[in-house]
Amino acid sequence: MADDGVWGQETAVLTGGPADRVRIKVTGRPAVVQVTLPCVVEGAVVDMRVDALYVYRRDVRVDDEPLRYGFDPVSP
Repeated sequence: MADDGVWGQETAVLTGGPADRVRIKVTGRPAVVQVTLPCVVEGAVVDMRVDALYVYRRDVRVDDEPLRYGFDPVSP
């Protein structure tokens, strides 16, 4: 933690779900991280994009790097 009480950039690891073991950098220890993966759109629709959304929640019991974010299979 910085001297002024603000969290700087820290390493975190995602556990479970489609991004299992992916390491990321987070700032400010967010409670939730969203991961999106593109989906294939059948039948060409101009300028349409569909993404699957996955939610990872911070494990507040882990206070040192790497922080841990666990896959939440029931969100959103």
